[in-house]
Amino acid sequence: MDRSTKLWVGVIVLAGLAGAVYFQAKRDAKVGTAQTSSADLPEIKVPEDIDKITITNADKGEIVLEKKGDNWMLSKPIEALANQANVKSLIDNMKDLKAKEVIIAAPNDELLKDYQFDAAHAVHVVAFKGGDKKLDASFGKSGARGQMAQIDGKKEIFSVGGYSSYLYARDLKAWRNTEVFKFDDSAVSNFTIENAKTTLSFTKGEGDKWAATSKGQPIARLDEEKIKDVLRTYKMLNAEDFGDGKAADVTGLDKPEGTITINLKDNAGKYVLKVGKTSTGTSRYAQKEGSDTIFVVGGYTTDWAVAEATKFQKLADGGVDKKPEPPGMPGMPPGMGMPPGMGGMPPGHPGADPHGH
Repeated sequence: MDRSTKLWVGVIVLAGLAGAVYFQAKRDAKVGTAQTSSADLPEIKVPEDIDKITITNADKGEIVLEKKGDNWMLSKPIEALANQANVKSLIDNMKDLKAKEVIIAAPNDELLKDYQFDAAHAVHVVAFKGGDKKLDASFGKSGARGQMAQIDGKKEIFSVGGYSSYLYARDLKAWRNTEVFKFDDSAVSNFTIENAKTTLSFTKGEGDKWAATSKGQPIARLDEEKIKDVLRTYKMLNAEDFGDGKAADVTGLDKPEGTITINLKDNAGKYVLKVGKTSTGTSRYAQKEGSDTIFVVGGYTTDWAVAEATKFQKLADGGVDKKPEPPGMPGMPPGMGMPPGMGGMPPGHPGADPHGH
């Protein structure tokens, strides 16, 4: 077969493939239209005032959130205050959900697995108000036609709009309230740091000028910017993780390696954090006064609780390390020393021996 014949055969094959794709797309479009028109799309209505949400997310297990008073709480797998902002974002997204079309009217088990409605992949969400279900939906695969979902026990697979997967796929840590401290750093009147090395005390005086002592003695060359760094770090302190169930000998919180106590003026508040052993990396276990929750807090934050006085001092000589100057030539600017191998004045230089002696 010559070259031109091969070329024409290739063109015919490509044309045939293009035609097949086109007619298949037309058939798919007709099927989709027929299915959508032959089945009622479910109306998704999630009210603002739901009071319970369950989320089963594949191998992440079940998360149960319940409204108690003004706050959302985690009730499974642990009991703890929930992250209020994350729960609100979830509810807002539920209100945006809308069924757009029927993708498959009567899926069999194989199709359900293909569309990731099996236990290993599906995200199952149920929302309640006063014991009544307001939403019961499973979310599977996402593709060009949108997010696949089964809604309120219906067998059809629907395409759903408005779904933001990351809001439903959070792990347990992300559903918990990570706040440790929150206060106005400008309202701090004094704070102390106690650890095995020293006891540091910091007091704000007139004109917001700080004074500090270490073991009762004034700290020389006090760097007030370091004090401000401490307060900026602690004023909105959040945990990286939690140490639920960890024994005291593991966390070290029975014998803290450092404790920081922050007092606000006019007795407006007191914040105490005990810092224990290292958790992972440079992060440490920590616990605030009045709470049983064991937090894991970043190393930059916890390092202040085990600091010595030197961490709050300016360097001597304004922080400039002075190095000895090399020997210089008479009359030369500072820093300009003799080149290597030149131990004396060149002949003819003023002040030199004219005979070179």
